[in-house]
Amino acid sequence: MKHGYLIDMDGVIYRGAELIPGADDFINRLRTRQIPFLFLTNNSQRTRRDIATKLQRMGFDIEESHVFTCAMATAQFLAAQKPNGTAYVIGEGGLLQALHTNGYSIVDHDPDYVVVGEGRTLTFEILENAVQMVINGAKLVATNLDPNCPTQNGIRPGCGAITAMIESATNTKAFSVGKPSPVMMRAARKALALRSSEVTMIGDTMETDILGGVQMGYHTILVLSGGAAKDDLKNFAYQPDIVVNSVADLSQTPMKVA
Repeated sequence: MKHGYLIDMDGVIYRGAELIPGADDFINRLRTRQIPFLFLTNNSQRTRRDIATKLQRMGFDIEESHVFTCAMATAQFLAAQKPNGTAYVIGEGGLLQALHTNGYSIVDHDPDYVVVGEGRTLTFEILENAVQMVINGAKLVATNLDPNCPTQNGIRPGCGAITAMIESATNTKAFSVGKPSPVMMRAARKALALRSSEVTMIGDTMETDILGGVQMGYHTILVLSGGAAKDDLKNFAYQPDIVVNSVADLSQTPMKVA
């Protein structure tokens, strides 16, 4: 039977700038066996090419086509909802490029959508503009609702934190596309050309990776090399199919979940 993987990145194959031991062997094994896979990320800042280059420099034998971002999922979703639309964007290059690639124009007044991603160039003026546009009728879309982003120096506010300010000011709930949204999870599965029963989601967070996989009916593997601890599992009504210390453990086990 065909089988493929959706693989989270930070905490699964690397931590910050450090490769998680055995992660490159796991990916090499997938490639050798011609098992399809995609790296799935809720970071909308970088383009898929930039991310692929980072992974290649870390020693991974992958191509740009192995990367799927929440920015790509968001742009594809908006293009399907309103082709050739317009957006006011809070975000950086990865999100801007994805929207342009999918036929969207970036504008600074009267947009169809206010699209929120991660970024380090946020100003209060930008927030004020976004709030007024939503009040005037623009639809509010978030690339993800992660409250923070990991950095080498700790964490910084993420897309979810930025979105929450706009939601609170406008009394408007954003539509979120990134993990664990079925929109992104389904789009990634379609990119693999597989059925739900043929997909395994590997991640280090219960609230996004594992929840998204469970909701879609995918097999799920939780790794303890990132943000989750085994003791955390008792706090969730849903559970992963398999729990391992890291993806290195998967190199010693069958390549699919029964």
